[in-house]
Amino acid sequence: MAELLKGAPVAAALNEKMAADAAALKEKGVIPTLAILRVGERDDDLSYERGAMKRCGQVGVEVKNVVLPVDVDSDTFFKTLDELNNDDSVHGILMFRPLPKQLDGEKARKCLAPEKDVDGCTDGSLAGVFTNTVCGFPPCTAQAAMEILHYYGIDPKGKRVTIVGRSLVIGRPVAMMLMHENATITICHTRTKDVPAETRGAEIVVAASGAMESIGAEHLSEGQIVIDVGIGWNEEKQKLCGDVKFEEAEPIVSMITPVPGGVGNVTTSVLVSHVIEAAKRAAK
Repeated sequence: MAELLKGAPVAAALNEKMAADAAALKEKGVIPTLAILRVGERDDDLSYERGAMKRCGQVGVEVKNVVLPVDVDSDTFFKTLDELNNDDSVHGILMFRPLPKQLDGEKARKCLAPEKDVDGCTDGSLAGVFTNTVCGFPPCTAQAAMEILHYYGIDPKGKRVTIVGRSLVIGRPVAMMLMHENATITICHTRTKDVPAETRGAEIVVAASGAMESIGAEHLSEGQIVIDVGIGWNEEKQKLCGDVKFEEAEPIVSMITPVPGGVGNVTTSVLVSHVIEAAKRAAK
């Protein structure tokens, strides 16, 4: 039976450090502040917003909610974003996407100041990930996967890692982050000829394709470590599940993140840690 790489203790450790860092900043007169820019009332946005606000409250980060109507015009939206970019009291901006059709989402992504891009979506943030430099922040889910590896003492150095999925949210950035720690990387995608052969030969598998329960026993081999980033609702089985068929994987691999209860539990803590880091950088 595989060891479960649960996210809760990882998040707890991050939260403890964040609370201490936020308190130290406040002693210097700096109040770490997250601005949440939301257009409309999408259920998934509201759910994530509640989680982010709860986490901020737990560690001493202030939240400024900026809510615009779903039919907001382009001029008003970009004026609001510009004001947040230039507000020195705001250290991080969480801009919910996708935006309504009347707003240019790509323009919005490019207009967001990288130094406040705590969700890691701007070109500046992604450049920082690829060059391993301090520019913006990594995408939260990619960093959450790395935080789990670090917490459980899993050193990627020299290990063969296969990543299933090449998105800019997780696949490619986590590949770069692992490479910076001297792992040997293979990225699989929809045009990969034999995904099971690629994953079976890896020591660490990162499942990040967004295809629910698409990775089963034929993809895995004994002793592997599996980081399952996917999460979705399996209507047939009436449960939340990941990209990996957990019941097939658990008897084979040595370690695996559960879904739910794995990477997702850490993601919000990473977001808030970016706000605190942005406040530290601004204070310097």
